Amino acid sequence: MIVHMLRFAFKRDTTEQQREHVLTVMRRTASVESVSFGTVGQSLGEEDGFTHAYCVGIADLDALRRYMHDPVHLAGDPQIMPHLARIAIGPDLSDDMTPDLAGRILALHEEKAALYPRWAAEIAPLPAAA
Repeated sequence: MIVHMLRFAFKRDTTEQQREHVLTVMRRTASVESVSFGTVGQSLGEEDGFTHAYCVGIADLDALRRYMHDPVHLAGDPQIMPHLARIAIGPDLSDDMTPDLAGRILALHEEKAALYPRWAAEIAPLPAAA
């Protein structure tokens, strides 16, 4: 199982209606076929400025590839990204002890970025720190 986590904060000018829409879109992405479990909601972490979190469990690398390229996921990101002020990816974790698993996951991300350069350009400017 690969557990993928995001922590994020909305831009100050994002309305409550827009926030709810973003969370709905994220919940839709977290429920695609390749996801074993998922949750979206408030961040309960340290006082680091991240207000919300997204977490999905994905069975293996094949499921991760399907998740990354799922039409629901691809359609959702452009609706989400304009409303985020900051995002922190991870820490991700896995019960798969394959030594090169992190590198293989990174290669899937790089493959997606190469296939969808507009997507890669949209996520690049989102800072992890204020």
